[in-house]
Parts: sequence; structure tokens; C-alpha cells
Amino acid sequence: RVQLVESGGGSVQAGGSLRLSCTASGYTYSSNCMAWFRQAPGKEREGVASIFAGRSTRYSDSVKGRFTISQDKAENMVFLQMNSLKPEDTAMYYCAAGVLYGGSAQLCGSRDGMDYWGNGTLVTISS
Repeated sequence: RVQLVESGGGSVQAGGSLRLSCTASGYTYSSNCMAWFRQAPGKEREGVASIFAGRSTRYSDSVKGRFTISQDKAENMVFLQMNSLKPEDTAMYYCAAGVLYGGSAQLCGSRDGMDYWGNGTLVTISS
């Protein structure tokens, strides 16, 4: 089993930046997909960014060019650098891990592809 703990959330003004961190522990070496999701009040949880096999990244259209996902495998950590933040980025942000092989690799970053979830860290952007 993998445990995930997010940190780095907070309140900033629009245009500001935040860096979220996710620390993984437990049976981590098999998790080849790491992702960030977010859920705003009254909305479904959506994928924001994912990284597969430590190198292949994908982003949702709403954050492309503003957010960057990265991974430090040695420290079992994943990061989400968020720049040019907007009020619509306000949400609870969740780290997730998945074990995907072969054709299922395309599921990295989708809810169906993730096996483990953190409890989230809150990001609030004021205008």
C-alpha cells in the first residue's frame, strides 16, 4: 500500500505562485504514475497534471503553460509548481499514485488509473 501526504497549499492573490508537494511512503517503487487532481466546491474532481515513468507529463488545458509537475524519485516526492494563479484555480488539490503497465499507461492522470490518494491540501486564490 502507498500513503500520500500533500503540503504547500495556502491562500494567495491572483497572479501569485504556490508549490505543492506530495510525499509518498510505503510500497512506492511500483507506482509509475503520479498525478495531481483538484476538486472545487460543487464540482467533480478533475485531473490537473500527471507524470508517467518519471518523464512523460500531461496537463489539462486549463493549467497548461502555468503549472509544472515534477518528481524526485530518490525522495519519493512529487511537486506541482503553480504560477499565474487565477481565482478559478481555487480547490482542494489531491496527489494520486497509480500502477500502470502496457496499454493502461494511457490512464495515467485519469481517475480510473489511480490506485492511491492523499487527503488533499487547500488552495485559495483571491482576486
